[in-house]
Amino acid sequence: MTKHPSLDIVESYGTELSGKKIVLCVAGSVAAYKSIELARLLMRHGANVKCVMSGASTKLIRPDYMKWATGNNVITKLTGNMEHIELADYKRSDLIIVYPSTANTVGKLANGIDDTPISTVLTVAFGSKTPILMGLAMHTAMYENAAVRKNMQFLKKKVDFVSPQMIEGKAKAPEPEDVLDFVLTKFGQSKKLKGKKILMTAGPTVEKIDPVRVMTNISTGKTGTLLASELVSAGAKVTLVYGPGTAVPPKGAKVIHVRTVTEMFNAVKKELRKKFDVVILAAAASDFIPKNSNTKIKSNKNTAIKLRRAPKIIDHIKKLHKGILVGFKAEANVSKKELVSKARKKLKESHADLMIANDIGSGYNNSDYNEVFLVDSQSVVKTGRKTKGKIAKIIRKSIEKNLN
Repeated sequence: MTKHPSLDIVESYGTELSGKKIVLCVAGSVAAYKSIELARLLMRHGANVKCVMSGASTKLIRPDYMKWATGNNVITKLTGNMEHIELADYKRSDLIIVYPSTANTVGKLANGIDDTPISTVLTVAFGSKTPILMGLAMHTAMYENAAVRKNMQFLKKKVDFVSPQMIEGKAKAPEPEDVLDFVLTKFGQSKKLKGKKILMTAGPTVEKIDPVRVMTNISTGKTGTLLASELVSAGAKVTLVYGPGTAVPPKGAKVIHVRTVTEMFNAVKKELRKKFDVVILAAAASDFIPKNSNTKIKSNKNTAIKLRRAPKIIDHIKKLHKGILVGFKAEANVSKKELVSKARKKLKESHADLMIANDIGSGYNNSDYNEVFLVDSQSVVKTGRKTKGKIAKIIRKSIEKNLN
């Protein structure tokens, strides 16, 4: 099936809402035209948006506009396909947004009236406890009407409201960006991480032995890219210096592709001319660089490859960066006590604030799972064996605690 062209924008701003199913109900307010922009913003942060329109709203904007905006068919009436159940029954959607939301829509939801597609979807969602968010729009006199206030009072512990803008005697619909901010916060955007500038490295590096042979390692870059995705979802502005890993970086990050440890080090130094709040060195950068031969090594005889030490990027960061520094320490086939001891030693040598340590020896046999120790100057936190996705969330929480 050919992908709708409008879906090309999905995740172009970030991955905070990836996998989230959001129903956008457009009620009959002049502000209905703003729902197109809201739908597009939600999609740009990863959401799949389906639209339900009231009869009044279809006279203000055509349903085809919303189909173009979302890439999904628009519901303007309920049929034997049971659209209200498909969208709003238990665990069918992650969020129902009513934008703009009129006094009439609020009143129908508060009093269990379901005589339109929107009110029926809301009645089902209310019963299934699917989260509902209403962006209010009406004349000030209506907003201050005692009956409307009573309805809102009844709903306020069960439904979220984004307050209207009080302008020119009207309670005008909140801007799409205001609704988006509310949604992002609801789905995990962090007040501490929002807007923070974070520089990361991830993935392996590749060093040339001769014109056709290279020396590298088995890092996929998965932990680093998952952590980058977590930080983007939390609202951070992430720059990722990425070696040739197989894991896909999040779209919401600025990605700088490199191959060698020297290229990675140079990219980090260049980026650190700008100010970052956090630097995270998750890459499996090479410890050694072959003394490169400009001619192909003969394959019919034994040969020795001479190596020189590569720069340890982490040892240079605190000279260039005054913010938080997070390092990764990998060892192979050591005891957990020795692993933590080596991580503590590296923490002190590099003046890092947090060191993520793990054993990549013979017990490390699944690229989807890992066990790490989070080591700082005060404590050690053991994650236990978990998916790398869950470990990325734990690391994110630890970084949040270090932020002021």
